[in-house]
Amino acid sequence: MIDKVDLHTHTTHSDGFYKPEELLIKAKSLGLKAISITDHDSISAFTEAYSLGKKIGVEVIPGVELSTDIEGNEVHILGYLFDVKNEELKGYLKFFRDERYKRACRIIEKLNSLGFNLSIDEIEIAGKNYSIGRPHIAKLLLEKGYVSSYFEAFNKYIANGCPAYEKKVHLSPQSAFKIINDAGGLSFIAHPGKMPETLLKDLIDAGVDGIEVYHPSHSPNKVNFYKGVVNEFFLLSSGGSDFHGGKREDDTNFGKYYVPYETLTNMKKNQYKNSA
Repeated sequence: MIDKVDLHTHTTHSDGFYKPEELLIKAKSLGLKAISITDHDSISAFTEAYSLGKKIGVEVIPGVELSTDIEGNEVHILGYLFDVKNEELKGYLKFFRDERYKRACRIIEKLNSLGFNLSIDEIEIAGKNYSIGRPHIAKLLLEKGYVSSYFEAFNKYIANGCPAYEKKVHLSPQSAFKIINDAGGLSFIAHPGKMPETLLKDLIDAGVDGIEVYHPSHSPNKVNFYKGVVNEFFLLSSGGSDFHGGKREDDTNFGKYYVPYETLTNMKKNQYKNSA
């Protein structure tokens, strides 16, 4: 029997629906051996989840998801197995969370100019280390009856090119790699399925440690392609459900998209090599 590991999940500490403890209980019920909570610009869920994970037998791996930009293309980078107490990492993440808040304020201003009546104070963020994003605004629009679905909020108002869109602050992929690696971690390209091969090659040349091979958006052909890339360039592989829950309607993905525990073991071995 395969020990299943999901290395891409989200909680209420960023744009996920479930609290860390709820996510862990769900992971246990689905037979997952380990998970990584990869909230956007926040690692506060790890502390909450780690001790409970030990109690119920689900290993919790330090993780985070960062937004980067290369030649106008938004690229998400996953970081794993870093030191959660690293002060430089925590400082960067606080800066990005602060910028997310400012961006949310600008989006709400634009929406109000379109005739809505919204306030940043209406968005429920339960802690200072939580990360605010467009999903929170989409949820607010839905709750107030301005849209009929979560996806309508994005597609009509806040997605790229829409009337209330605001660009977020990005760093370069190389900077993200350095932030993660300096904290003792490993950097991976998240869900590269829609990425041009030339861009993928640029990121590999820039020094990424691995690729998220398994993801709900990847077809079997894509999975095989990324397996080949990993082998050709001596990279690490990862994978997971990118589970958010709630209005994302992705509950069936959790427990379905995973990697075997040996993938995590290989990551740990290479982490130790990096820090040696």
